[in-house]
Amino acid sequence: MSPIDEPSADGPPGLRERKKRQTRLALSRAAIRLCVLHGWAEVTIERIAAEADVSVRTFRNYFAGKAEAIAHSHLERMTGVAEDLLARPADEPLWEALRRAVLGRFAPPDSVPQDPRWREGVRLMLTEPALAGEIVKAGAAAERTLAAAVARRTGTDPDHDLHPRLVAAVVAAGSAVAVEHGLRSASAEPLDTVLTRVFEQLAAGLPVPQPGPHGPRPAEETRP
Repeated sequence: MSPIDEPSADGPPGLRERKKRQTRLALSRAAIRLCVLHGWAEVTIERIAAEADVSVRTFRNYFAGKAEAIAHSHLERMTGVAEDLLARPADEPLWEALRRAVLGRFAPPDSVPQDPRWREGVRLMLTEPALAGEIVKAGAAAERTLAAAVARRTGTDPDHDLHPRLVAAVVAAGSAVAVEHGLRSASAEPLDTVLTRVFEQLAAGLPVPQPGPHGPRPAEETRP
């Protein structure tokens, strides 16, 4: 997995690093777009490089294969969440700041509703066995990056304190649940709506919900 630097107190990265990051993201998005539209087996590294308008050598400088390229988008998005978290007002409650940071990256205001065919293509792509390991690695790197940002915001130590790592893991899990729900829901509920519900429940401490119309039925009383 090509590393992305953790949010730094020394300011934004230089022009060279920004260009490298842009190239990584362009390749990742090209890989996702092609695999969703044409299927995993039909997409080659050469095709991804051409889609991103770079050479195959450039692709190989950044990624070992298309699975790593696809998984990189998750790391990039969570790195953006970490950066946005650090840019939020210092007096804003942590969970509100996290909610806004996640919404800004996962469901930005100018996002376009996904076509059902695109959603189905994403679902199929995510079932590809070759992608599973890279997604796990990207997720672990993303949690470390977010934990570092949470630690800076809360004045804790990500290497010794439980809190920043726990928060990062919960945010990553909640965001993943929201995305999966959006991909699988027959009603195609907007992702920003689902994410908002997720963070409301997290901020409230995940209270036990009341049984809904499809929830468990009360146990029958035992007759003497």
